[in-house]
Amino acid sequence: QVQLVESGGGLVQAGGSLRLSCAASGRTFSTYSMGWFRQAPGKTREFVAVISWSNWATYADSVKGRFTISRDNAKNMVYLQMNGLEAEDTAVYHCAGHPWLGGPDLVNIKKYTYWGQGTQVTVTS
Repeated sequence: QVQLVESGGGLVQAGGSLRLSCAASGRTFSTYSMGWFRQAPGKTREFVAVISWSNWATYADSVKGRFTISRDNAKNMVYLQMNGLEAEDTAVYHCAGHPWLGGPDLVNIKKYTYWGQGTQVTVTS
């Protein structure tokens, strides 16, 4: 069983930056692919970024070049650095994990077993 706890959300002006953190419990964190997903009001949850257990990363087109995902296996942490924030980035951001996930499954929300409660990001224009 893995527990995920997000932090770092908040209120920021357009063009600003935030760094989200996700703390994971458990001793096998390094085997987990970790993703960030977001859900805006009235919309379905969508893929944002993922970093695989092998440290390969990919991003949604809407955030490419602005967001950076990283992980620290020694600390059981995954991060999402968000720069150049836009009003459209306003959402609840969730981290999610699944062991040994790879290939096209990395961007498939249905493949993730463990989810955090989420952290609110609000960008004002």
